[in-house]
Amino acid sequence: MSKKYFGTDGIRGKVGEYPITADFLLKLGWAAGQVFAKGGNDFVLVGKDTRISGYMFESALEAGLTASGVDTRLLGPMPTPGVAYLTRTLRAQAGIVISASHNPYYDNGVKFFSVHGTKLPDEIEEEIEHYIDAPMTTVESSSLGKAKRVGDAAGRYIEFCKASVPTRLDFEGLRIVVDCAHGATYHIASHVFSEIGAEVVSIGVEPNGLNINDECGATKPQKLAETVMAYRADLGIALDGDGDRLIMVDHKGEIVDGDELIYIIAKSKLEAKELIGPVIGTLMTNLGMEHALRQLGINLLRAKVGDRYVMELLLEHKGILGGENSGHIICLDKTTTGDGIIAALQVIAEMQHTGKNLHELKSGMTKYPQILLNIKTKTKPDLDSNESIQNAVKDIEKKLGKSGRVLLRASGTEPLIRVMVEGIHEDKVVEYANQLADEVIKAV
Repeated sequence: MSKKYFGTDGIRGKVGEYPITADFLLKLGWAAGQVFAKGGNDFVLVGKDTRISGYMFESALEAGLTASGVDTRLLGPMPTPGVAYLTRTLRAQAGIVISASHNPYYDNGVKFFSVHGTKLPDEIEEEIEHYIDAPMTTVESSSLGKAKRVGDAAGRYIEFCKASVPTRLDFEGLRIVVDCAHGATYHIASHVFSEIGAEVVSIGVEPNGLNINDECGATKPQKLAETVMAYRADLGIALDGDGDRLIMVDHKGEIVDGDELIYIIAKSKLEAKELIGPVIGTLMTNLGMEHALRQLGINLLRAKVGDRYVMELLLEHKGILGGENSGHIICLDKTTTGDGIIAALQVIAEMQHTGKNLHELKSGMTKYPQILLNIKTKTKPDLDSNESIQNAVKDIEKKLGKSGRVLLRASGTEPLIRVMVEGIHEDKVVEYANQLADEVIKAV
């Protein structure tokens, strides 16, 4: 069954445009309540990031859940991984997050967590969709749900994050710049790192509803790099609007992406004899990471792009570590979903354990030049059956050999064909990428 509303990461879009409207969120809350009420007389958690539309959608979801007879516990601004953790530890029937992650303020969305703090299985999302398209009813007044706020939500999550690293490690003397992207971690992340002993310089902690992810955070780490250099900090941490992405900056102001961070964590766990199963990357994971892990004797498996698919392979192969170069990093031995703060703590713990700085830790991996070209198209051509395109791909793959790769795919969210070429020599990578792009343009 193909889903009508749910994508790979919940429901997302521009505020005011269907389905990201107040009336749809009311119906979504009611539909979710119909499904979750079957689990018993329990409650549902609702958290959000800091974008201005969160107030409107929080109220709409609460009204829908109430009409279905389900109690609501409102968390207020709370990182997505924080909602996952609290859903599990407070034993809620489900958790709901109002967020569009790294998108601008004028977008918003909704995603769900199960009672176990994991993404909902397809069959539950399909059941919710069934009720969205059904007539809405209201339970008897005596059975209406009740709503109240959870006052200690931030404190609970802060303590959980701190507990993910050994207490024997001393973090005093570290100066860290933390960029919260004016998002859901603005009142949480700085406390975590200061309470483990580090000196913290905070930026991106003044949300006004409109500035979330605006020229800051994990998608725009340039300001973080400048601040790290200005304060002569040991490292910088950039989170995105809902706290599930992490990009770091070393003391030289160099950006350390998700692939490099996964490599550092994997090597740390291997040396501690704590690594279980393969590491899971995606089709976009840099070939340099794959080769660096192979030298350590670690197998890398590639999932489709999207943390949902990374999680599926982790569970299938009983692994504990995976993620994307964009900074979604999943440490399943610590938590149940991608968590920027948790991942950052694992990297800092390795710094303190080894006595090496972040620049030294990332040096074990050399990223290969990677060129990504996006080609707009009105229709999606059958790339696999186009002889000229496939011949061009094979020709480039032959020239690159084992020291490079080609990826050609249609975007799942936009009318684009993505052409990616990766190899040792940047000039050749650029040349081959343009050659392949020309072939695709001819075809479309």
